[in-house]
Formats: sequence, structure tokens, C-alpha cells
Amino acid sequence: MLRLLSRRRPQSAAAVTAQRTLRMLSSDAKDPILSKSDPTAQPNPSTTTTTTTTSSTSSSTSTSCSTHDPTLHETTQFYGSPLKRTTTWLQAFRAREQKHQEWLEKNKDDILAGRLHPHQFPLESYSYQHVVTEKVTKKSPKDSFSYTILPFKSDEWFLDGYINAFGRLRIGQLFQDLDSLAGIIAYRHCSPALPVIVTASVDRVFMKKRLDKIADYNVSLSGNVTWTGRSSMEITIKACTHTDPMNRDTTVLTPDDVNESDVFLTANFTFVARHPTTKRSFPINHVVPETPDELREFVRAEKYNTAKKEAAQKTSLNHRPPSGEESRLIHSKWLTTLPGYIESHKTSPQILSTTMAKTRTHSTTMMQPQYRNRHSYMIFGGYLLRETFELAYSCSAAFAHASPRFVSLDETTFRNPVPVGSVLYLTATVVYTEFINRKQNPEAGEPSAPTSAPLPNSGSEFAKTAVPGTLIQVRVDSLVRDINHGTTTNTGSFVFSFFAAAQAPGAPVEAPAKYYTIVPETYAEMMEYLEGRRLAIETANFNTYVRMIPSGEVVSE
Repeated sequence: MLRLLSRRRPQSAAAVTAQRTLRMLSSDAKDPILSKSDPTAQPNPSTTTTTTTTSSTSSSTSTSCSTHDPTLHETTQFYGSPLKRTTTWLQAFRAREQKHQEWLEKNKDDILAGRLHPHQFPLESYSYQHVVTEKVTKKSPKDSFSYTILPFKSDEWFLDGYINAFGRLRIGQLFQDLDSLAGIIAYRHCSPALPVIVTASVDRVFMKKRLDKIADYNVSLSGNVTWTGRSSMEITIKACTHTDPMNRDTTVLTPDDVNESDVFLTANFTFVARHPTTKRSFPINHVVPETPDELREFVRAEKYNTAKKEAAQKTSLNHRPPSGEESRLIHSKWLTTLPGYIESHKTSPQILSTTMAKTRTHSTTMMQPQYRNRHSYMIFGGYLLRETFELAYSCSAAFAHASPRFVSLDETTFRNPVPVGSVLYLTATVVYTEFINRKQNPEAGEPSAPTSAPLPNSGSEFAKTAVPGTLIQVRVDSLVRDINHGTTTNTGSFVFSFFAAAQAPGAPVEAPAKYYTIVPETYAEMMEYLEGRRLAIETANFNTYVRMIPSGEVVSE
């Protein structure tokens, strides 16, 4: 038992509370199991294994991941979870408790004086506490090339973990795999150094074409580092369809096997490296493009990262107040909140209005160790992506009274890590809507017959290659609560876009078209609406100039 020494004088309430907390936390030192634990006895985090794991839960569906190592003469195969955890939770938990006792003993004077809180224990990673080397070298994008095979066509039981209630691809589960693979690519690029690497942001995930008949294809996820700064890196991953048989154990994929015409989804991640001890930025290896395509990607990423902060200032209302056009838009939206306005301004086709407050959807989840990342003490970013996506999907489905189609993940920022053992609060809100066209997909058997209803406020019919509907933008805000001392922390926000067709699939041409619009009521909601609109314009510009999609159209899953 840690004995606390104090002078014989009246103590403050804070000092008494600190003493009681220290005694309570220190009582675990009597546990003989904890005293036997050896925090240094852990597997080498760089060691690869070849054991196959299976799980009945979709959150840990078994996949295979392969990475190309320039130091090897052949491709190294990885089986099991792409997380590649190197220790059990019980082992990491015991080590943390022992380290905690040592920290309490070392800092007891600061704790008693109120300069530190007993729960401000700084340990973030169990597996990565020694960086091995700080030497910076040069690597090519091919050196970090990694992939995983999703044999949907070849293995129906494997597909069962990735299919949603409507027989389509479960995008949230795919997000989890994308972040897992991106983490492997990041560590591959940084090797032999072993810093703490975390997901800073998901810059954009977008659909390039629809994928309706998922059972007809095998899918590969592959990518590499495309750009590096001093301690940050951008990773691009592409999801590609394949009709040939594929096996998780034997299929070998090279960059040449990824046909751009078969890529249906692209994702861009930003990872940052930190020193496990100092918590400061950690210098990483430089990526050196070798081909024209690699150079083009490098230049694009460099320009994007340079302009990212400027773009954030242009989008955020904290830096730029509403323009004259936006002020008029706010006024027109305010008019729709007046009693009887919507009834007296009915249009054809039908427009269904819902107030922003009514769309809010909430979830509360205890963060269990099964969702942890490879550092053991924090929650895996891919799990957070999956949970936020599925809440956003539920929110948009309830809003449109239909099964929406995913269009893009427009913006994501991980502001703070989510510790194991905390409580995660998510709130999803429809913040912006827009009447828009979606490109048809004849390859999936979608008929090319034109619709009879134009977009609202539009005087023209649709072309045969477009499907009218509503773009629904959902923002998910996340908060985490530390149950030990009750504080809440903003852990980030996630903005998703979905598409709801004006007419149900397979409905006759004469069926009534329905569009959906969101109505902000308070000034704060008006600002949320305008920020959503600015982000939608930024995404539309990205679609037009980068993806070569005509203005006013989107592609959905």
C-alpha cells in the first residue's frame, strides 16, 4: 500500500479527495497477479504471423492482407485481422496497472498539491514504446503497397459478413477494412522505425461507380503512401472489382492488377506519427515517386494538403460570415417555418419538409477492448468510422423513408483519441439537402427510361442517363466521456452524403416523385445548414475537376 505523508495541518477538500483516490487506486498493488506481470515480456510488434482466425461478428470479419516488402524476394502474406494486434487485452491491462502504480508513486507530491489528477496517466500505447530507430530514409510508393482480398464471389459465407439488409454492400464494414489497411500501409512505410501512428483524418471517400450485384464480384482493397510531410503521410486506397476467382490464401496482387476501369471506390487517409515517449511529431521516411502516375499523385496530394487549411477557413463560418446570397437563402428558409407557408406553396413534384431538430439521432456505446487498436489502449479508428456511418445511414433512411445510397464521406477529423473503457456519444443530424441527379448504371441492369418529373424549380426533363432525387448530407458529432472523472471531450465530426431517388426503384414512370428538404429553425441550425452547403459546393467542385463528373450529378453505391 502506498502511504501518503502529510503535515498536521488542515487540508483542503481537493487534497483529501486526492488522498482518497490515491489509496483506492493503489490498493490494487496487493493483487498477486499484477505483481507477477512483466510489461516488457511482449511479442515483437514487427513480427508477422500466419495463423488464420475466424469470427461470427461482422466487426472482426477475417480478411487476408498482403504487403510488398522490398527487402523480401516474395510477397509476404498476412492472415487474420488487418489490425495485427501483438498482445491480449489482459496482458496490456496488467502492464498498464503496474505502470500506473509506478506513476502514482513518482508523482504523489504533484497529485497532493493539485497539479496533477490521479487519472492523468499518460500511457497511450503498450505495443509501441520503443521507436527502434529515428533514421529517415527514402522509399518509393511501391515499397508500401499493400492489399487485402474480399472474395465475395468465391466465398458466399465471407460475403455474409459484408452484405446489408437490402442485399447490397455494407459500406460501414468496408470503412473498417479501409482504415485497417491504411494503418498497415503507414507502418510499412515507416519501418524499421516504430512510432505511434494514428489516423488524423479521412480526407475523402467517394464512389466512382455503383456496385449493385456484389455477389458477382470479388473485391480487392489496395493502396500505398502517395505523399509525405515531415511527420504526416497521405495514403490512397482503391476498391476494385474482379471477376476471376480469388483466394485469400493464394491470390497475389500487384499494382498492375488494379484496373482503373474496375475501381468503384477511392479513399484518402492522412496519418501522423508521434514519438511514444515525448508525444511530439516523429519524422518519417520520405516517399519518392518513380513513375509519371506516382508523381502526379504526389503533386495532387501536396497541393491538397497545402490548401487544406485554407479550404477549412473558407468553409467554416467561424472565419467567414454569411455572404449576401447566403443571407437571402437563410431568409427564404426562415419563411418556410412560418405557419401555413408550406401548405400555401405546394409544388409538383411533391416536396416533403422536415425540421432539422426532428432528424437528430443518437447512440451511446461503451468502448470495449474488442474494438481497440494495435496500441491496445485506444479505440480503432475504423470502428469509429463504421459506427458513425451506420448511424448516419439510419438517420438519412428515417429522414427519406427509404433505403438511401452512399455517395461520399466528405469530411472527417479525429480531434482526440477514444480510450478503451470510455463512453462514446454519437449524434447524427441532417444538415443539408439538395435536389440533384444521379448517374444511371446500365451495367447493373438499371433501365435507361427517362423520368416524367423534372427537379423542383427546374423547367427541363431529365436525360436518359440521370436519375432525379435528393442529396442528403448528414453530420455525425462524437463526444467521449471518461467514466472515472466525468469529463467529456470532443473527438471529432464526420460528414456523409447519401442519395434518395425521387421514385422508388422499379416504380412506373407515372408514379409520383418525392423530394426531401431540411428546414433549419434556429440561428444555430441556419449556420449548420450554410456550412453543409459550403461543404457540398466544395465536394461538387471536387467531383467536376477531379472525378470529371458533370456539375449537378453524383455517383452513389
